[in-house]
This record gives sequence, C-alpha cells and structure tokens, in this order.
Amino acid sequence: MTQIISYLTFNGNCREAMRFYQSCLGGELTLQTIGESPMADQMPPEMATCVLHSTLMKDGLSLMASDMVGEKGLVHGNAVSMMLQCESEAEIRACYAALSEGGEATHALEETFWGAVFGDLRDKFGNHWLLHFDKSLTK
Repeated sequence: MTQIISYLTFNGNCREAMRFYQSCLGGELTLQTIGESPMADQMPPEMATCVLHSTLMKDGLSLMASDMVGEKGLVHGNAVSMMLQCESEAEIRACYAALSEGGEATHALEETFWGAVFGDLRDKFGNHWLLHFDKSLTK
C-alpha cells in the first residue's frame, strides 16, 4: 500500500467545493465531468455537468471528490471515503477481500476505462472504502 486518500462525495456542488479547497490550500485541480467521460451516454443528460472525478494535488496532499452520490443520497457515512491506492493486483484483491469481510461488497473489483482495477465496499464498521490499482504503474 502506498497511501490512503480522502474522497469526498457531493450532491451537485463538487466543482464549487473543490475550487474552494483549492483557494484555501493551493495546488493543482483536475476535474472530469460525466459529459466528458465515456459514461456520458449511459447517464441522464441533466447529469452531464456533474463531476465524475476530481483531484486536488499539492506536494504530499491529495484530495479527491465526486458528485456521484448513491441512490439514497448523502447520508451519514457516505460523504467521505477512504481511498486505498494499491501497488499490485494481488494486493488490491487481498485488501478488498479482507476489508469486505463482515461488511458489504458494494462494487466488485473490475477493470476500468481509465486503465485501473477499481471497486468499493462498506466495512463492518460502516465505513466506505474505495480501492484502486493503476495498472500502468506495474513494475
């Protein structure tokens, strides 16, 4: 494992929030909307301007966020996630299995369009985890 990154979830105001954090903390902000992604044709047109993924980076700081809130909306426990960046496919699979034990495997690990293995789960304590392995970083 290399790091755990905070991942914030918003309900339509991710761009505003991340620009605010950038104004407070500095750094480089990248944003990708649903309309700019390969998912655009799978989503309702009114979601085109919603942020699919954003990252604020400065030195050792990484803060990620999205407008992709679940069907239940924002509820206690899903506004912040722990994002676990893994160093290998074996590591992500082992961590996913261990963290989901006694919890709920909400999104099985899968290959993504951005070249990673990704999945998420809620652990037995109710905390939300996002697990990510960038296959382009394979040594």
